[in-house]
Amino acid sequence: MVGESSAAKELEAAGLEVPKATPGEAQAPKAELGADEYDIVVIGGGPAGYYAAIRGAQLGGKIAIVEKIEYGGTCLNRGCIPTKTYLKNARILDNLKVAAGRGIKLSSSEFTVDMDKTVDFKNSVVKTLTGGVRGLLKANKVTVFDGLGQVHPDKSVTIADKTIKGRNIILATGSKVSRINIPGIDSPLVLTSDEILDMREVPKSLAVIGGGVVGVELGLVFESFGTEVTVIEMADRIIPAMDKEISLELQKILSKKGMKILTSVGLEEIVEKDGQLNLKLNNGEVVVAEKALLSIGRVPQLEGLEELDLAMDRGRIKVNDFQETSIPGIYAPGDVNGTKMLAHAAYRMGEVAAENALHGNTRKAHLEFTPAAVYTHPEVAMCGLTEDQAREKYGDVLIGRASFAGNGRSIASSEAQGFVKVIADKKYHEVLGVHIIGPSAAELINEASTIMESELTVDDVAQSIHGHPTYSEVMYEAFLDVLGEAIHNPPKRK
Repeated sequence: MVGESSAAKELEAAGLEVPKATPGEAQAPKAELGADEYDIVVIGGGPAGYYAAIRGAQLGGKIAIVEKIEYGGTCLNRGCIPTKTYLKNARILDNLKVAAGRGIKLSSSEFTVDMDKTVDFKNSVVKTLTGGVRGLLKANKVTVFDGLGQVHPDKSVTIADKTIKGRNIILATGSKVSRINIPGIDSPLVLTSDEILDMREVPKSLAVIGGGVVGVELGLVFESFGTEVTVIEMADRIIPAMDKEISLELQKILSKKGMKILTSVGLEEIVEKDGQLNLKLNNGEVVVAEKALLSIGRVPQLEGLEELDLAMDRGRIKVNDFQETSIPGIYAPGDVNGTKMLAHAAYRMGEVAAENALHGNTRKAHLEFTPAAVYTHPEVAMCGLTEDQAREKYGDVLIGRASFAGNGRSIASSEAQGFVKVIADKKYHEVLGVHIIGPSAAELINEASTIMESELTVDDVAQSIHGHPTYSEVMYEAFLDVLGEAIHNPPKRK
């Protein structure tokens, strides 16, 4: 093809078919759309889907969206928002524990958790937000269809007895809970993250199968509520995707809170006996618990897409940087492609998919500096490479650290735990990774993401001024420590 575009080359390099019209080529005038025809039909109303629908409408497209259960997806209904609602309760209980030392006298240290009210409050939060998503779609004149969308190769979509058609299709079907095939896993006492968030009693004991983000967060919730919690993790530490130094520090803190954490161990069998579970581990140990939480991750949800002959990668829909699949005009942003299974990454992928669907493949989804967080107490957050990844890629690197133990606001708030760790390359002081365990880590990490996306160096950040007293001063000090200039750290040995 003469004058072949860079976008077309990207597609070919990814092993995907080149669309008939690519950036830089003249595109034929589009025919008028019929009553049941749309510029984009979005399948799925989660973060990727509703963002894509609204962005497409903002750009002047005629957009339809199809959702089989509830708008807002897993994040809003059964993930991010419900767990944060519960974690706020856990934080309140943590604050009560330090109240006496701060001069607040309580008549009793006893408490009970009314799970009926807890669940009802969580449901009210979810209802408010799902209603908000529907309102946004309506305000942007997106046509909404309720039900399972069966997608056909000709880009038509059937919802019950109704068929609509899209010039482009955006598959934003999200993900579902992953399961493991071991004896006893189907016991009704083994709950997924979906089910445990509707449980209306506090179990006396809970075994958490998987020490990733969901398992650790919900484990902490129920430990705070008074449950005896045991976490079972196959890796050598919890949240193994995080920087090793950070995850080991969190493991130490959670253990002091009372959580029992078993690492480097696998689950072989679950036996239900006398109304309890006996979880048999591969080291010979048996964990006895009233309930178990299965939290070993999520896998793409592909229901309704069976007729499409899409290129796949280990159960995930394969996409290029433009979020387009192997079928031109069909895009797949969000969890369904398995690239970064985070709601905020899905937002970006969704808006990029919508722009490319309407204007041709002109915008890539840059996800390299997507922040990630664990909302424990203290919080954990990261952006960029871990220390191990940075050393593998760059060899010798510079490390800067600063502790919340010396931070004025942290001490005043009884939250003087944790530290910030900055990783930079030795030659140019490029920021390679930022890792935080401490108060407001999930908020602070967004500054790091902006720094890295903007390609600021450690030296650039050192010229900034951070307000006092703030938690963010610890971030600033960690950047200074990379240069050996942190005021509140001991001098670095030469």
